[in-house]
Amino acid sequence: MAITAPKGTRDILPEESYRWIYLEEKIRKLCALYRYEEIRTPMFEKTELFVRGVGQETDIVQKEMYTFEHRDKESFSLKPEGTAAVVRAYGENKLYSQPQPVKLYYITPCFRAERPQKGRYRQFHQFGIEVLGTKSAGIDAEVIAVAARLFVLLQIKNIKLYINSVGCGKCRGDYYEKLKAFLFKNLDALCADCKKRYETNPMRILDCKEETCQKALQGAPFIVEYLCEECRQHFDEVKENLELMGVDYEINPRIVRGLDYYEKTAFEFVSEDIGAQGTVCGGGRYDGLSELIGGPPTPGIGFGLGLERLLMLTEDSLSVKKPPLNIYIASMGRQAEKKAQQFVEALRTAGISAEKDVMGRSLKAQMKYADKSEAENVLILGEEELKTGVAEIKNMQTGRQHSVNIETFEQFIADYKAGAEKG
Repeated sequence: MAITAPKGTRDILPEESYRWIYLEEKIRKLCALYRYEEIRTPMFEKTELFVRGVGQETDIVQKEMYTFEHRDKESFSLKPEGTAAVVRAYGENKLYSQPQPVKLYYITPCFRAERPQKGRYRQFHQFGIEVLGTKSAGIDAEVIAVAARLFVLLQIKNIKLYINSVGCGKCRGDYYEKLKAFLFKNLDALCADCKKRYETNPMRILDCKEETCQKALQGAPFIVEYLCEECRQHFDEVKENLELMGVDYEINPRIVRGLDYYEKTAFEFVSEDIGAQGTVCGGGRYDGLSELIGGPPTPGIGFGLGLERLLMLTEDSLSVKKPPLNIYIASMGRQAEKKAQQFVEALRTAGISAEKDVMGRSLKAQMKYADKSEAENVLILGEEELKTGVAEIKNMQTGRQHSVNIETFEQFIADYKAGAEKG
């Protein structure tokens, strides 16, 4: 039996990879406009980073990480998300000594051993941005605006921004007591995971998608009603800045995100076009994360956005053509094939895409191949062309032909480039 790709992974074939390249270029240009710089962190990290940063009781750490032991028994895990690794790199590489804030972005593969479904894979790709070194509510709004602008650039419709404040350690204490008192009467109705969350982080029950838990939450208090003065003011400033930037939003008190490190601002972009699991982008503020993983006190905010889901949303609008084949050289005979090899490489060196036959096809078959490859031009070389020093090049769209002096092929290349630049 042939070996197949692991469950929950997929091959990105050339026809599709052009869309990925286009999307990544859009992302890089957008990040440059907002002055975000790229960071690349390892594909695996010490497991402790995610246990301490993401949270011991989260589904990611409990159920979804790919963890392995090295020969010296040290535990490593494939990266399940991007934020913790970036915050670790910020502290380890002393980026706090640079002018603040430090504005970073990444495009990286991540890994989670969750149940595969449409748009959700065990190896997936995440675009994320992280801003470290400022508590400004204005930067919260900017981070959200980057994602909103990307959706506009990609002409993605039917997507909504939901925002919330999940408070801080100061205001959560009273709220947890109120929420736990409310949930206690329906404790038996909660799923097994939420019964654990009841003891460790009851606010995360609000994020549970189980129907029984959602019913048990009807009438539950929300933290926006219990925010301390600092958190309330911060949330008001985030809303004000979003309005100044023209970013539409809706307050959703159930948005808490699934990771323990969030505080204050939390947000999600949700699509109406990809079914029940409609969250395309999510993020928030994590001012205490750096200290959790042993780094210096550092405020931060960011988001993660799944590229697979983004590409699903652009299936109809994002039509990308593969780069053109400028010139195909069809040859007949051994000497002509040698000359074709020389010419093809000269064209490529000059920045002109070129191909020649490598399958021993007949001239007729080569012309068919050139047509299927959507070659813009075909240059035909044979014994007669080598004798006379003159060959014909045919424009495959117009059918027009003109002569080329192959003895001065460098001049042809220069003339071709000049014509291409003029359009």
